[in-house]
Amino acid sequence: MKEEIQEIRFNNKENPKSFFDIVKIEDLLQRDMGHDICKYHLVKFYVLFFVIEGQGHHTIDFTKYDYKKGTILLIRKDQIHKFFRSSNVKGYLLVFTEEFIISHLNRMEALKAMQLFNDSLGFAKIELSEKETLSDFTTLLRHLEVEYNIKDDFSIGITRSVLHIVITKLFRIKAKKGHFVEWKKSISQYLEFQKDVEENCFKSRKVQYYADRLGVSSKTLNNVVNSVVNDSAKAFIDERTILQIKRLLLSTDNSIKEIAYLSGFSDPSNFFKFFKKYTGNSPEVFRQVN
Repeated sequence: MKEEIQEIRFNNKENPKSFFDIVKIEDLLQRDMGHDICKYHLVKFYVLFFVIEGQGHHTIDFTKYDYKKGTILLIRKDQIHKFFRSSNVKGYLLVFTEEFIISHLNRMEALKAMQLFNDSLGFAKIELSEKETLSDFTTLLRHLEVEYNIKDDFSIGITRSVLHIVITKLFRIKAKKGHFVEWKKSISQYLEFQKDVEENCFKSRKVQYYADRLGVSSKTLNNVVNSVVNDSAKAFIDERTILQIKRLLLSTDNSIKEIAYLSGFSDPSNFFKFFKKYTGNSPEVFRQVN
């Protein structure tokens, strides 16, 4: 029987009102969490995954990422991920909610900070190739760890400021690598469209449906999506639909036919063709290998 993908909410027992936690990866892999972190689970917070030593791999939304010393993985709220045991990995997880960012930054800066984690706006993996850069981030992470453990009237404010520096430095790296989307008016529209698609893609995969809901023409919506991610609105809708289908395949015991209907397909054969076109595998094979 398939196990339901567990939803994990932010839970810092030592400091529940902080909306922030810093955890050593090597400690987390040994800790009793009340759930198996090596099985798929959905997180309701943001995670910065910094690797200081060792190597291994980690899965985010069913894509496996190899990591090594100097790798950073970006995990956004409502993504599904799972850990793999590694005996030699050392590093840090910075875990926080929107409240932690918003309480420190103005709205525009907070939106920019959240943009770093948006998988559709850039890669979920960053490699720190320069020794000095890795040393710089390691110093910041250890400063965060020390400051967070002080827990006086000033520690949370300092922690937020240091985290903002970390995020801004990551933006700089992505910009240098050409993996950065310049903030502009169309991004706000794009983010609204993205949220709507992720919530309603099983209701409709038509561009006009989302254009109407946003109060724009389908041409304008296509221009917005193209200007931000260099792709069509239809391609984005199909990609997010595939992701939601994968979640159903792995978290339910429903038959492929039932999942086809739940996904908005009246003909299971069209569902099969759609899934194989975008993944290269049939729904049955994807379910078996994952």
